Amino acid sequence: MTQTSTGTFVEVDTTAGRVRGAWRGEAGEASASAAFLGIPFAEAPVGDLRFAAPVPKAPWEGVRDALEFGATAQRGDPGVTLIPEPSVPGDSTLNVNVFTPAPSTDAALPVLVWIHGGGFFAGSPASLWYDGGRFNRDGVVTVTISYRLGFDGFGWISDAPSNRGVRDWLLALQWVQENIASFGGDPSRVTIAGQSAGGGAVLTLLGMESAQHLFQGVYAISGALADVTPARGEKFGRELAAAGGVEPTVAGFSSLSEDRILELQKKATELGPDSLQSMIDEGLGLGPAIDGELLTRSTKDSLAAGVGSDKPLVIGATDDEFTMAFAEAEKKLRWIPKSLMLKKLGMPKAKLKPYLAANAEVAGKGTARIAGRFLTDQMFRTALIKIVALRGDAPTWVYRFSWPSGTFGFAEHCLDVPFFFDCLDSIAMEPLAGPNPPQRLADEVHGGAVAFITTGDPGWPRYSEAERTTRVYDTPSTVVADGYASVRPLLAG
Repeated sequence: MTQTSTGTFVEVDTTAGRVRGAWRGEAGEASASAAFLGIPFAEAPVGDLRFAAPVPKAPWEGVRDALEFGATAQRGDPGVTLIPEPSVPGDSTLNVNVFTPAPSTDAALPVLVWIHGGGFFAGSPASLWYDGGRFNRDGVVTVTISYRLGFDGFGWISDAPSNRGVRDWLLALQWVQENIASFGGDPSRVTIAGQSAGGGAVLTLLGMESAQHLFQGVYAISGALADVTPARGEKFGRELAAAGGVEPTVAGFSSLSEDRILELQKKATELGPDSLQSMIDEGLGLGPAIDGELLTRSTKDSLAAGVGSDKPLVIGATDDEFTMAFAEAEKKLRWIPKSLMLKKLGMPKAKLKPYLAANAEVAGKGTARIAGRFLTDQMFRTALIKIVALRGDAPTWVYRFSWPSGTFGFAEHCLDVPFFFDCLDSIAMEPLAGPNPPQRLADEVHGGAVAFITTGDPGWPRYSEAERTTRVYDTPSTVVADGYASVRPLLAG
């Protein structure tokens, strides 16, 4: 493979053909890096390929421009979170973006591969927050990948390959193995990372025997595992087909337009009081599914069996991931007793008093706040502690992101992402973080991520059941014993 540069552009050979990227800054400067955007790793998933396993991109002639983000699987709206994740129209939605300070064949830098979140039905790799420039500055090649979302990526169809979105992850990671050296990366030093559904994605991959050769470390931010059961997946697929008036087959779903399936999907996944509790009890209807092929058992069962135990893992969550769900009703909820609200959300009677005692500070801030903390614990923080316990002595580091947003007054879902990418000066920051979020904290979070990607150790003591050491990111940040002690009442018994 060869690399040439002309002016502000740089060209690199990949296994499918030559691509042209753009330098940001002057080539040779310490802060300069090159961006290669929208490189297809698979053929466009349209027509006969829409509900098929991804097909590697066929070779092309000449030089392909990689100067703009490729099409996204997300359509229309800008996503479901406060992360700016734009939608880009087009058919070729399976692509990668590569950010590198050294587009050459011999730099052998560590590599970060980022999988975006969005509940497995939304999100986009084209967010400016996911730009790898700051990781490039610190000697890390960064790749962001796209994958099919929603029903196209994860829905059960009687005669279609399962887990199409998971297969997209696998092919993208295989592309990294085959091509990242020409961008200055080392294929033997790949860390996969993601947030929310992306955090669940990297945990899913950690528990997959067939994926172990594709990465060496995992950084899971607010990971939300799906592990859709066969019964739940099939039920969702059949109900969607019935709502669309078609058979639950490739032919049936192919007769529905993309817009129609998105309309049906949105209606089927809308969250109300009843559906929220159903999601808590039964899990997501769309996402990585236990199919007996790629995922032969739940991720937790795989981790308990030792899969991925040789891979270092950093895992953590924000303190109040989903407290925003109750923010608009805060004034109304102040008239509802905390105990009544928690019971309505599924709190077992025997655990009510111990939980309120362990979370007395949050409970003192009102019913909405303790309800949000309990929802956060149900969906994220108890699962996190269970995953850590399943790994036993495997190299694991645990953190909490506790700094309260200047907008919301608590550490909400997605708040830690711009700190991870060290992009507090990027767009749309104030709605999520408020004015003047602390750069020192970004230095700590990002610096720990760089250390982990580079050395396999983020810089604080490993977690063990004896010590339960936890890094608490706040102002100031600290290292404490059992940083998730307030969750323990829910795990008792």
